[in-house]
Amino acid sequence: MIRIEHLARSFAVPAAAGAARSLKSMTFRRKAPERVHAVRDVNLAAPDGQITGLLGPNGAGKTTTLRMLAGLITPSAGRMTVDGIDVVAQPQRAVARMGVLSDARGLYPRLSARENIVYFGQMQGMSRDHAHARAEALAQMLEMRPLLERRAEGFSQGERMKTALARALVHDPANIVLDEPTNGLDVLATRALREILRFLRTPEGGSKCILFSTHIMQEVERLCDSVVVVSQGSSVASGSVAELLERTGEHDFEEAFVKLAFATGEPETADRSAT
Repeated sequence: MIRIEHLARSFAVPAAAGAARSLKSMTFRRKAPERVHAVRDVNLAAPDGQITGLLGPNGAGKTTTLRMLAGLITPSAGRMTVDGIDVVAQPQRAVARMGVLSDARGLYPRLSARENIVYFGQMQGMSRDHAHARAEALAQMLEMRPLLERRAEGFSQGERMKTALARALVHDPANIVLDEPTNGLDVLATRALREILRFLRTPEGGSKCILFSTHIMQEVERLCDSVVVVSQGSSVASGSVAELLERTGEHDFEEAFVKLAFATGEPETADRSAT
């Protein structure tokens, strides 16, 4: 289970040097750096055996939130736990409980799909033989056997997604975190990913806790057991799709989302670096 409580992250943007100059003293004055609030106050609980969607417009703070959860960025405030393990206090233990599929994918192009998967498994402390066995099992589950011995260089987006997902699952993590996983995928690859995620949340698939970010309404409607809506760096609503429709009095989920995410107007331009 993943919990995020009052998470915040701001960045200082340095002002231009020598913005003002005194002719008498010949000294330079610097303006105080501007602070950009990428994440202001995000809260969520993603239980085991469910798919939780982090839904928000571009610039809402979704990617920054997941990067903090993955231990890549230190939060300015708040708390994150993975199966009760504090991410900031014990980052290695917490990250070991997660399989993270980032938007960047990050495959090594000169390695085959198998080599990418096995290498990541060894980084997670697995023996080479165990990692190879897991690569075979995941290739069967993800229907990617023809890819195993091919170099990642030249893979299609769908092939890259399957390989990156296998790499994230190689150590059989209890929690799966995906950042906009369908970006660039065609219809068939998107449908395949949905089926994989549905399987992984079942008891047969390990009752995984699955948390993924998206700005696509259809993904949320078709996949998510619960949804957390984020806007301008803060979580503004949570519940099932049916509960959010009832809360807003809408029948169309897109209309409900717009009402929830933009209740206070368009996102502030100061939050331009939040993703």
